[in-house]
Formats: sequence, C-alpha cells, structure tokens
Amino acid sequence: MIEHYFSCPYCWESISMLLDSSISKQSYIEDCEVCCNPIQVTVEFFDMELIDFQADSVE
Repeated sequence: MIEHYFSCPYCWESISMLLDSSISKQSYIEDCEVCCNPIQVTVEFFDMELIDFQADSVE
C-alpha cells in the first residue's frame, strides 16, 4: 500500500488515499474525506510503481 496525495476535484482540498500497488489497474469510487463528494479514482501500477492516477468528479 502506498499513500498518495492529491486535490479533491470538488473542494480542492489536499487529501490522501491508500492505494494497493499489488493490483495493476483499478477503478473505484471513494468519498472525499473533507466534503464527502464521490470521487472516481483510476490508478495504474507497473512493477509496483504508480504510473497513472486520476481523480475525477462523478457526474
């Protein structure tokens, strides 16, 4: 697991999420810990290293 910091696409606060690097491609929805809005998280790992991260609003 790695901790990744980014800005919420709704409230622009800096938040962090724990990402599981053992799964190469993931897509899921998780609520912002500040404003509670749903965030579509898409991540991709290669050799256990993060190569792509997207956090988008759910519309």
